[in-house]
Amino acid sequence: MKKVLTICFALMAISLVAQGYPLPIQEYDYAIAENNVSPLAIGMGGLNLTDATDPYCSYSNPALLADVDQSHLVTSFRLANPKQMSFWEAASPSNALKDKQFKYFSIITQKAGFSYQPMSRINISERMEANQSIYYDYALDKVQLSLAARDDKWAKLGAGFNLKYLSGRLVYLREQQVGNTLHRKEFIDNKVKGFSTDVGLVWDEDPFRFGLVAYDLFSRLYWESYSSVPIQQRVGLSASYEMGSASLNAGVLGRISHSTDTTYHLGFKNMWSWGNQVDARGNLLQHGIPLSLGVYSHDFYGTQNINFTIGSGYNYSIFRFDFSLNSRGMKLRESEYLFSLGLGLP
Repeated sequence: MKKVLTICFALMAISLVAQGYPLPIQEYDYAIAENNVSPLAIGMGGLNLTDATDPYCSYSNPALLADVDQSHLVTSFRLANPKQMSFWEAASPSNALKDKQFKYFSIITQKAGFSYQPMSRINISERMEANQSIYYDYALDKVQLSLAARDDKWAKLGAGFNLKYLSGRLVYLREQQVGNTLHRKEFIDNKVKGFSTDVGLVWDEDPFRFGLVAYDLFSRLYWESYSSVPIQQRVGLSASYEMGSASLNAGVLGRISHSTDTTYHLGFKNMWSWGNQVDARGNLLQHGIPLSLGVYSHDFYGTQNINFTIGSGYNYSIFRFDFSLNSRGMKLRESEYLFSLGLGLP
């Protein structure tokens, strides 16, 4: 019994010590254009709230699942130009994936979808001034269930929502060297669990289409030894003008509580298809090459403040390959690439 009490008191002491150090994470802000998992959405200017042909549509706007006509299994990967990232950059808003990383996995069907995403993967070991060193490791995963529906009485309106379960861990260590000895100044090892929800709408008014999404509308992250925190809420609004296989898109994405942090998005998309054939099962066999171009920015003031995007790919029958490029200031060496592989399901 004495040993059990000793262990309990030791655990309580560790918890109290951990709470004495502030969390190094400054903000929890994930629904930004740079974090989009879809090559089609990135290619169209970083925002897609109206195009249901995107197999990642449940990420951008869950309401689009109501218009999905074929089930898909897709996965995407991100490739960014390697660069040195400081601790404070890692602790800044978005906490995004860096360098070459697995980005997203999703299965979607008409009106439903399931997804997995590693929302954050950061690992830094840095030596700072004043003989200090920092170790920072932060991981956060998301499992998402998406549902959507249309009502016969409101045929033009589609609605959907995402329910997300979040789990992760933070390990943070700050040491100072005195002579030949390292002295521990701060140490945090805490797990986190939580939930979040997105709510989306889509409205058809031929030839226009409108999309509205509230990201992380209701959310909470529960740390083991710290107070719970919400995820930054964001809202996206978009309109598209459809012309057969082509479409023009314009939209805005910003924080609900901070109107100054808003991005404006413009995009164009076209699909070239040829070789219509029918297999023994009656399925249409068709080659397709999509092309999308776009831009987005906070103010469009100067080339260095504008993100230029392009996307393309190839699909045939049930197979599809997509990629996109996102370049800030048209600097190709600092561009980020997104690749996607997909398979249509019967």
